[in-house]
Amino acid sequence: MRLIVVLCALAMPLVAWLSQTGAFGPDQAEISNRYPTLLVAAGYAFSVWGLIFLLDVAYAVWQATGARRNDPALGRIAPAAAAGFALTAVWMPLFSAGFFWTCVVVIFAALAALAWCALQLSGSHGRGRRLAWVALSLHAGWLSLAAFLNLAQTLVAEGVVSTSRMLGWSLVLWAVAAALLLALNARMRGNPVYTAVALWGLFAVWIKQTDWPLAGSTTSAWVALAIGAALLLQTVALRLRRRRVVG
Repeated sequence: MRLIVVLCALAMPLVAWLSQTGAFGPDQAEISNRYPTLLVAAGYAFSVWGLIFLLDVAYAVWQATGARRNDPALGRIAPAAAAGFALTAVWMPLFSAGFFWTCVVVIFAALAALAWCALQLSGSHGRGRRLAWVALSLHAGWLSLAAFLNLAQTLVAEGVVSTSRMLGWSLVLWAVAAALLLALNARMRGNPVYTAVALWGLFAVWIKQTDWPLAGSTTSAWVALAIGAALLLQTVALRLRRRRVVG
């Protein structure tokens, strides 16, 4: 299973590169531009995938070598980590091919797998496993936001919702996304890595929506910023509480 984690981790940047070359069809940016929503982030935000892939590969190699091969905690999360990486890789060609509802299922499944890994490594279980905790928390944090961006685009692409009056259903998605972000962060006792990458994405949504021509974009921009502020305050409060308990 440790080798499978390595192979799945390596598959992600490989598939991402192939996707950018057009091997599977239109790339993610081109398809996203076809279906504008109030949950779209500025393009620069997606550069975080480079860091995510780098850390995931580093973690995968690390957990498969040396004494870590016998670490029971790393062994327990290995199947879920491999699944999360594989699903992330599979999502890219599926999105290019236009299988939007399948993509929604895939990205939420990847989120579930990697968030579970991050939860398992939070607290005392993460001691001595910092690389695994950082890599999987970063990936889970980004997917916690990206999954809802993907869902919003799917709803538009499939004609499920109104494209002339987007604010109402977009606010519903924002509410669910906020609940998930805050709930997972609370379970992880204020995970600064998870919070940081979510803030990166939420700020990018704010940047995009403040200059977006769609009706309701300004409101959506400030909602994204408010969620980010709430997440940051929660993390600070949880970290301070944890420090007082330990002290």
